[in-house]
Amino acid sequence: MAITIPYNFEPRPYQRSLFQALDDGYKRLVAVWHRRAGKDKSLMNLLVREMFKRRGTYFYLFPTYSQGRKIIWDGMDRTGFPFLNHIPSQFIESKNSTELKVSLVNGSIFQIVGTDNIDTIVGTNPIGCVFSEYSIQDPRGWEFIRPILRENGGWAAFNYTPRGHNHGWKLYQMALANKNWWAEKLTVDDTKVLSKADIDEERSSGMDEAMIEQEFYCSFEAAIQGAYYAQQMTKVRKDKRICSVPIQRGVAVDTWWDLGMDDSTAIWFTQDCGRELHIVDYYECSGEGLPHYAKILQEKNYLYGKHMAPHDIRVRELGTGKSRLEQADALGVRFLVAPKLRVEDGIEAVRNLLDICWFDEQSTTRGVEALDQYRKSYDERNKIFRSTPLHDWTSHAADAFRVLATAHNFGSRHRAIPKRNARRMNAAGWTS
Repeated sequence: MAITIPYNFEPRPYQRSLFQALDDGYKRLVAVWHRRAGKDKSLMNLLVREMFKRRGTYFYLFPTYSQGRKIIWDGMDRTGFPFLNHIPSQFIESKNSTELKVSLVNGSIFQIVGTDNIDTIVGTNPIGCVFSEYSIQDPRGWEFIRPILRENGGWAAFNYTPRGHNHGWKLYQMALANKNWWAEKLTVDDTKVLSKADIDEERSSGMDEAMIEQEFYCSFEAAIQGAYYAQQMTKVRKDKRICSVPIQRGVAVDTWWDLGMDDSTAIWFTQDCGRELHIVDYYECSGEGLPHYAKILQEKNYLYGKHMAPHDIRVRELGTGKSRLEQADALGVRFLVAPKLRVEDGIEAVRNLLDICWFDEQSTTRGVEALDQYRKSYDERNKIFRSTPLHDWTSHAADAFRVLATAHNFGSRHRAIPKRNARRMNAAGWTS
């Protein structure tokens, strides 16, 4: 019996252009399609087709591992057909439900990956990648993958609905202007998949108008729903306070931290300049211990003032019996500890502080984007935002900025570095 690939899938007319683009030689594809346009069903079948054409490893990347499991590994389409059944069973050699990996008899491998833990695929060599819901993924996932695909001639496809002027918007704008990229934006008016009555039903059931514009009409201008600092960051941009913010000589650089264990550690670098707070730098890394961050402080060679850590730096580790506060002190980094406040109070403190913040557009790009997108978690079943923040790639920068907002006090000290301390601070890289 002959098997046709794509298997158990006939693309709708508007979905065919995606397949044709890869056939036409495009190696980079961007599909900004509205909700329920069949983005993942189309790209799942495109990826499976390619697995039979060229043996290799293929990744389907989601914002999180659990999201990938729910949508693809355990997921079904609206008719109840499992997504994984688009891979013909007679060609499957093995399945690994822990690693979310399917191995084919021809040697190709299909694997679902969460970009929230991109380090798990270090050393791999994918030749085809789908970035699903890219606009809410950690953009470092693509930065990690792109040189691999460049070297092996692989391809990448991105699907998403807009989330404001974030990295998804930037990628789409770049793709439109780049002859080597294929890009397409499809709204419900283009596909006719949903009628006006369908949209009205969503509206009457409580969907916010801005979300309708975002999800069904692919508007990049709609505010990011549930974003905590949308209003404040809009004002920052309106006031042109994301710009070149040079380091002021003779003014202390303070640091504000979110310390991760298995997660990322994030650091904001600031200077108090009159009644302005200059955000001059941002650094984030994962999988490293305190010695790494002490070295980063030294390499940046700023004239440091105070280093402020969250309250949990005092917690003692079971293995060493020492707190990270003690470990940092042994490395020469003397932390002050921020007060422990409710998350809600910290968020309100950030909103108030943002009115006096100026961000360096080059060195704080990732941190600013995180503040833009830091948002409430969403209850899909009840179609409401919860009162708790969504924990994703934006959380680290946002948590560190909350330390800044809750512990910052303009009147707490002189902002200019005393001359008698300048030489010592420059040599050591920090002060107690």
